[in-house]
Amino acid sequence: MEQTYRILIIEDDADIAMVEQVYLENSGYETHTEPNADRVMQILKNSSYDLILLDLMLPGKNGYDVCREIRQKYNMPILMVTARRESFDKVKGLNLGADDYITKPFDPAELVARVRANLRQYKRNVSVLEPEAEKEIVIGTVRVLRKARKVFKNGKEIHFPKYEFELLLFLAENPNVVFSREQLIANIWGYDYMSDGNTVMVHINRIRNKIEDDKRNPKIIETVWGVGYRLNQ
Repeated sequence: MEQTYRILIIEDDADIAMVEQVYLENSGYETHTEPNADRVMQILKNSSYDLILLDLMLPGKNGYDVCREIRQKYNMPILMVTARRESFDKVKGLNLGADDYITKPFDPAELVARVRANLRQYKRNVSVLEPEAEKEIVIGTVRVLRKARKVFKNGKEIHFPKYEFELLLFLAENPNVVFSREQLIANIWGYDYMSDGNTVMVHINRIRNKIEDDKRNPKIIETVWGVGYRLNQ
């Protein structure tokens, strides 16, 4: 029997929430809508969800704060829903751990497609690992544990959301090879992922903040200008 994915919709506009809920449920997903940002962490503590649709313009606690709190404990995909079109707002959300975004007003069919693409990639990422994936990868003072999906620096564990981990793991498994942004998008997010080009840069910067001794002069993940990125081993 095919798995039914559960989606948490965090949206205070009842009309928008209803549109999201109807289209997603008609596409076979189970949904729960929550208009109150202050209740989100308690809901996640009591119930399991596979993806979160997160409105950024919430009353009281804003969507950025909610995204930050979720990422401290959970790794499911977060798809931001925002009325803001400025790149700064989108990049800020991605920096806080969101995986994708869609701008209001949106085509409900596109929303469903983005949800499906993120869930498909998430399913790939958490699939059963092959036996050789038991081994760890050591990069200087950084250790990447494939099966446990953990990263340590100087013996201290560092939290890595799923796409940050997948990107670091992919580069670590292919050291000293330069990959373009397009190649990284295809290998980590999937060919059907819709990106404006900032996604890879944002995730690389977040990884550098965690593993580099000096993020302004990175030695592990190097930018090859005009080409892409390379992990030095």
